[in-house]
Amino acid sequence: MAYETLRYERDGHVVVLTYDRPEQRNAVSRQMNAELHDAWQRFRDDEGSFVLVITGAGEQAFCAGWDLQDAAELTELGDFDAFRASVYNSPGECGYTRRADIFKPVVAAVNGYAFAAGLETALLADIRIAAENAEFGALERRWNIVGGDGLTARLPLVVGYARAMELIITGRRIDVGEAERIGLVNEVVPRDRALPRAQELAHEIAALPQGALRADKETVVMGVGRTLEERLRLEAEMVVSMFMRRDSHTIGAGAFKRGERPEWPHHGL
Repeated sequence: MAYETLRYERDGHVVVLTYDRPEQRNAVSRQMNAELHDAWQRFRDDEGSFVLVITGAGEQAFCAGWDLQDAAELTELGDFDAFRASVYNSPGECGYTRRADIFKPVVAAVNGYAFAAGLETALLADIRIAAENAEFGALERRWNIVGGDGLTARLPLVVGYARAMELIITGRRIDVGEAERIGLVNEVVPRDRALPRAQELAHEIAALPQGALRADKETVVMGVGRTLEERLRLEAEMVVSMFMRRDSHTIGAGAFKRGERPEWPHHGL
């Protein structure tokens, strides 16, 4: 698929996905949504792509949410059964937000507004690097629009129940300082440094052996909502799976014992 609202750029094992509608503050239109589904699956399925960095074009917005001008042109829902089937089958209305099948690391370079679906997009990342001008909020509350792209599922996991409920109910916008205090942001950088810092971190992660890293992320993601016993069993199953990989964890243990730097012929996969 050729992208008109996105930029997909690969540098070594790192992919930078840029939401590229700066005049609309990178709000997600129907066209961008279709392109996002393709781009995320492209990253997921590319064996040579290890880490994804997501960001927004321009200096004002990471992603300002759903493009309501575009959404206003939508027709009535029509037949409920058809609409329900569409919702269940869709990877998301504002990007690849209803799936949990990407276990490669994702870093967000939040360079401005991250409102509504933009906040939900930021929550897709495992690590969020934010510029000092970044702001966050569930502003869809003002327009009586529900959080349909992961807001109610992911935000409580990131900042805790009480903080999440306050932001979801009030629709209050918060600055980057508060976002860092509540754990929504991992690191704050100067205004023009979010993307370079995210890329730097992404390349550091890409240099690590990837097998155990992905297994651990999968264990965390798939363990959400399970009992402690179930999560521990899942973790143990992932340990067993590592023995089936081409680069067993014994390579790392052996190198440690010999005082050597491990060599990963298959990137630890």
